[in-house]
Amino acid sequence: MNGTPMSIPGQRRDALRATITGVILAGGRATRMGGQDKGLLPLAGKAMVQHVIAALEPQVADIIINANRHRAGYAGYGYRVLPDLLEGYCGPLAGIATALRAARTSYIVTTPCDSPFVPADLALRLYRILSREAADIGIAHDGERLQPVFALIRCSLLGSLLSYLHEGERKVEYWYRQHPHVLCDFSDTPEAFINVNTPADITAAEDRLRGVPTC
Repeated sequence: MNGTPMSIPGQRRDALRATITGVILAGGRATRMGGQDKGLLPLAGKAMVQHVIAALEPQVADIIINANRHRAGYAGYGYRVLPDLLEGYCGPLAGIATALRAARTSYIVTTPCDSPFVPADLALRLYRILSREAADIGIAHDGERLQPVFALIRCSLLGSLLSYLHEGERKVEYWYRQHPHVLCDFSDTPEAFINVNTPADITAAEDRLRGVPTC
């Protein structure tokens, strides 16, 4: 597992950026937040999804927001908003399939809508190790556990994913294992993968954004 921060010349960085679509996964029910649409909840004066958009915009050529509810609200941020290909809240893979089909690039990089501390070099670090290892999927690892919804995925895998979903399968990691994949070490930035799932998490995230020390 590798993935140390890197420096890439501007021209090469722009060329890489042109090959990647950012995907914000906002298609869940948010049961721990009382069913509220987490991406649209206010966080430090902005909707939570705006923090994710701001982190992704410099890294990608385009952004797709995968949402099954309040699509008009998400559309106000200027990007395509697409529902799951499968009905019934089938989990993140359904949103990933939507994005693989809709992307106009070679890769997608995925993030959830409730993680406002997305690394500024997420796509670059995932691409570096995916390319070096000739893999099809690069997955973030925070040093303690896999972060499967932070991933770089080749769009050519759409057919495989659709077959997997139509067989009734839903587990993200099981599908990843069917393809050459590699883990990318983000243990230097474990806070990047903090999920905001409850009202208390919102308060803690706002404190972090303001620089308030956390325990």
